[in-house]
Parts: sequence; C-alpha cells; structure tokens
Amino acid sequence: MAQDYDSPRDKDEDEESLQELGKTSQDAGADLDDDENAIAEDYELPGADLSNEDSSVTVIPMQGDEFICSSCFLVKHRSQLAYTTPDGQPVCKECAA
Repeated sequence: MAQDYDSPRDKDEDEESLQELGKTSQDAGADLDDDENAIAEDYELPGADLSNEDSSVTVIPMQGDEFICSSCFLVKHRSQLAYTTPDGQPVCKECAA
C-alpha cells in the first residue's frame, strides 16, 4: 500500500505511538540494568583486597629458543630477534621498527 507523505497527519496517532515507544524503552531499560549488575559482580576492581585469594598460575621457564628484549623486556621467540647491540643485548623486531 502506498503512503502519501504530504497528507496532513493525525496528532492523536502520533502521540499514542510515542507513548507506546516510551513504555517499551522503559521496560527494556530495566532489563539492561539487571544484566549490567549481574556482569559487574563477576569483575574485581583494581586495588581490591585479594589477600585471601590463591593464584593458580603455572610459570614456565624461558626456553632455549627465546630471548628477553633489552628494550621492552618481553620474552620473545628467536624468530623475533632483529639485532644484537654492540654490548650483546638482543632487541626484538617490534622495538627495532
């Protein structure tokens, strides 16, 4: 069905549709608040007291084909070595760029 956009509009229909939109947006807003609160409970804030928490991280020692970049101090694979400084310090490709 074709719509004539130039014809005068009925104000009552516009107000009713705006009121319906307002009601549905308020209902959706309440649902979003509940979801955000549930998600926020799972995160720890920086500086939170973690003295009672146990850490279960396994630290793997540096392998023979890895090096520590003397610029960024990250452990990198040997394939990431760009060059070695005159005093023997390795530099990775990212820091050399």
